[in-house]
Amino acid sequence: MANRYDRNPFDEEQEEVNPFANRSKPNGQSSYEAGGPFYMPNQASRLSPLPPEPVDFYNTVDIPLDNSRDLNDKEKELKAKEAELARREKELKRREDAAARAGIVIEEKNFPPFFPLIHHDIPNDIPVHLQRLQYIAFSSFLGIMWCLVWNIISVTAAWIKGEGVGIWLLAVIYFLAGVPGAFVLWYRPLYNAMRTESALKFGWFFFFYLIHIGFCVYAAVAPTFLFKGKSLTGILPAIDVIGNSAVVGIFYFIGFGFFCLETLVSVSVIQQVYMYFRGTGKEAQLKREAARGAMRAAF
Repeated sequence: MANRYDRNPFDEEQEEVNPFANRSKPNGQSSYEAGGPFYMPNQASRLSPLPPEPVDFYNTVDIPLDNSRDLNDKEKELKAKEAELARREKELKRREDAAARAGIVIEEKNFPPFFPLIHHDIPNDIPVHLQRLQYIAFSSFLGIMWCLVWNIISVTAAWIKGEGVGIWLLAVIYFLAGVPGAFVLWYRPLYNAMRTESALKFGWFFFFYLIHIGFCVYAAVAPTFLFKGKSLTGILPAIDVIGNSAVVGIFYFIGFGFFCLETLVSVSVIQQVYMYFRGTGKEAQLKREAARGAMRAAF
């Protein structure tokens, strides 16, 4: 019976391998000398240590310790600004309420659209049944403005042809005085009269609009008295200058046509406004207010 410790005859002959041995070394040399896990190299093959660095105890890093203080200061500043804004908002609200109680309307400037200077909002300010009439009056205002602009162009052409600089200066004065004057003296009173149904504002409009119509008639004729004749593009200056320059004469005749058209529109406006004024009983109210004002002035 075979001994249980005998070699298995079916096992292949295998050489015992030391995992720590270095096989690249020649036979007879110890594995510990060949670089095993516990092998210590020669002292000469060690790396030289790094030179010691001096410890700097004096260069310190500044760490801000007052961040919380800055945050508190900023928070206080923001709260102060919020309180100031709230105070201003309350003051503005108080003024708006006081103005509303007193009947004062704060109007937003919206005209002209590219550079707002005045408040002008016919669809929202004027009653529906008066909007058409107000639009016609507004076209009359734009018409006199365009007439005075064309007057400057025509007089400039006459000045270039040798008529003198005096007529050009007068044309500029007509424009600078006529456009704001028309708005303040008769268009704005009519606008407010349509909004508030005030008889006094209607009376103010009639007075200055009649002056406006008289100026348009005078400018369409442009006689030589009262104003220097060629400073306005009327029919008489047009006949005078067309003999010297056909182009300037045509400019003057076009200006004459503009003033005639403006006169017709203005007559139509005052007729319609007067019909509405009489139809609503504002004429009698105006007479009563005028008589009351005269009595107060007398006493």
